[in-house]
Amino acid sequence: MSSQAQALPPSSALRRPLRLLASVLSLRYFALRAATAGGAVAFGLVQTFVFARVLDPQEFSIYILIGTFGVSLWMFDFGAGVVLFVRQRERHLSGSRDATVPAQSSAVAILYAGIVAAGTLVCYVAMAARSDTSAIEAFDYALFFAFAALNLVWFPLRNVSNAVDEFIGFEVLEAVRRIGHIALTLALLAGLDFVAFLIAANALWALVFAVCIVRLVRVGALARPRGLGRTLARFWRGNRAEILRSGNFSVAEIAIYNFPYFVVPAAFGLGAPTIILDTVFKVFRGATLVYAAGLDPLVPKQTRALAERDAPTLKRATLTAFILCAIPTLALCGILLVAGDHLFALLLGHAATVPPAATKVLVVLLLANLAQNVASNLLQHTGFFHEIAHVATYLAIAMAAMTLACIAAGVGIVGFIAGYAGVYVAGAALYAHALWRGPFRVARSD
Repeated sequence: MSSQAQALPPSSALRRPLRLLASVLSLRYFALRAATAGGAVAFGLVQTFVFARVLDPQEFSIYILIGTFGVSLWMFDFGAGVVLFVRQRERHLSGSRDATVPAQSSAVAILYAGIVAAGTLVCYVAMAARSDTSAIEAFDYALFFAFAALNLVWFPLRNVSNAVDEFIGFEVLEAVRRIGHIALTLALLAGLDFVAFLIAANALWALVFAVCIVRLVRVGALARPRGLGRTLARFWRGNRAEILRSGNFSVAEIAIYNFPYFVVPAAFGLGAPTIILDTVFKVFRGATLVYAAGLDPLVPKQTRALAERDAPTLKRATLTAFILCAIPTLALCGILLVAGDHLFALLLGHAATVPPAATKVLVVLLLANLAQNVASNLLQHTGFFHEIAHVATYLAIAMAAMTLACIAAGVGIVGFIAGYAGVYVAGAALYAHALWRGPFRVARSD
């Protein structure tokens, strides 16, 4: 190494990689997205830490199931959120003023809000019908269901915001929401009434929704639909094939990530087994939220590169996304292997104990999740719905077969999670193959 190179200050040595990073993404957006993704993971861990201390194990596991049912409403998305991104992005890049897509985006958001309201009502009625649940307790469960389910409405608004380059404003709102919900959850340890917590948490949802909708209306990304049913029907007719394929993927993905929450209580019981599953999956699924910080900022570059058939830029942006996701993944895997037992003991207290073998399986899941997310994110946002639908379907079938085999063999909770990991690894390999055969191959064509 030359003396001139040795004399360079550390800040100069960082300029080249920073310039390369800035050439494929907005550093400001990346920093903000990383913060909100970290906030999402932090909220999941804080919720587990607090609920393990303010609720008994049986009630804690019931709230886990209620929250899972709420999140499972994403199956009603049918892939429309991603289709809206593709259509809004095409409209935005072309400079079109046509109000059709904005009206359809509003109609989809309204439909999803109606689905959440209906699901909340069903949750209340179902819980109130239980002989051991009072009307007040059923109200609490319904509020918690709505709190979890409102992510269904937030998802298309995020996609619309990203498609029209309003990602900074959206992430600011996301940061406000995450910080607020974490603060409210921690307040339970200081004596905040649980009902007050649930009401305040849903009120914060209402606030960020209102601000987000006003911003998107101002930039023309949302518009009042001229007849909700008519607008939704037109959206369906114009995007039927894409919705069916993306919906196939979305339903399969939601089922894959959530079906263990229904299998484990039935096969292994409530209490400790369900809490162990939820804790492992909070880290596993929380990593997906972290990956979004490295993936979302690259989507504008990737979609432009594919539209321009610029294969080198597409590959460079995708490699950058992989590296940005790999850094926290490897760090987290190292922490889990060295101190996972102590961290889970701190998190759960006396509610349950995560077996050491489950920690090793979690590391495998995290590495497979890294590859799966990088590939599937690009496939979704570039419109390769046919490919992802096939992979997700194969994966869902394999998960069902694995579950039946585990139950027949009488394996415990760790054996079930290990079987899940094995199928998930195979699915990640299929997504990576679809990435190479899909966007990368198309970008190389003239």
